[in-house]
Amino acid sequence: MAKDVWLPYEAHEIQGLPDASMAGLDYRYWDGGPDFPADPADCAFYVVPYLKGTEISVRPLPEMTSVRVVQTLSAGIDHMEPGLKFLAPGVRLCNARGVHEASTAELTLGLILASLRGIPRFVEGQRQGQWRSGFYPALADKSVLIVGYGSIGSAIEDRLTPFECARVTRVARSARATERGPVHPLAELPSLLPEADVVVVSTPLTEDTRGLVDAGFLARMKDGALLVNVARGPVVDTAALITELESGRITAALDVTDPEPLPAGHRLWHAPGVLISPHVGGSTSAFLPRAKRLIAAQVTKYAAHEPLDNVVRTTGS
Repeated sequence: MAKDVWLPYEAHEIQGLPDASMAGLDYRYWDGGPDFPADPADCAFYVVPYLKGTEISVRPLPEMTSVRVVQTLSAGIDHMEPGLKFLAPGVRLCNARGVHEASTAELTLGLILASLRGIPRFVEGQRQGQWRSGFYPALADKSVLIVGYGSIGSAIEDRLTPFECARVTRVARSARATERGPVHPLAELPSLLPEADVVVVSTPLTEDTRGLVDAGFLARMKDGALLVNVARGPVVDTAALITELESGRITAALDVTDPEPLPAGHRLWHAPGVLISPHVGGSTSAFLPRAKRLIAAQVTKYAAHEPLDNVVRTTGS
């Protein structure tokens, strides 16, 4: 029976892992390097190296004939989709819910405030020795629409609460009730978009959300509205967004782009009214301790034959 656990960090660096000999496990360190630490066929639990891209992340999967759990350290699993066809039925794919919410929500608020309050303009003014005073939009009294109301969307609303927004509207794949108020289904987006001053996109990338923010979506946004994308680049139609930005009708703040990394000379770099950060929503000092706690908890549950957290897909079902 396979008993190897592949970890992207040395086992001694992860507090709370079950004792290998007591649990009947062998810990193998692999951070995406060219050489595998052992025979992939002996791997039972695979923790995917973080920020290594699809090619590296899925490379061992065709040979992992005995793997039972694939644990990502990202909120999304889209980078693993191409490799799932290699896995036997019954493999549990788990995401990193609980790891990235705080950092991504922090950046979301930072992008909103920087865009509304003119921070990029001030930075450029400082470089040129110019005093760019005047009136700028505030987040206070604005209507915010969150498209993708999962754990990250909820964390974003947590941080919006002190800013005295006029209204926060929530949208997810399907309708549901929360303590804060209703979550509207995606089907209602066309009627909700024209009312929002700030539209935050925090959906996972799926076939349903790829290209969700297209020309029609953008056209329904009110004049002067701000689009914030902290989801995945392909959720937004880049060409359609550039058209709207160049018209000056809306502005945008993007932590993710399509393509990514955004190549030098791309029109999006120089489009008016856009603020771009290089996909750093979850890449903060908060990541590593939370990621290690998640790994320890999941391996402990696996060794004890207990239900795992964050199971988002089971192959063959």
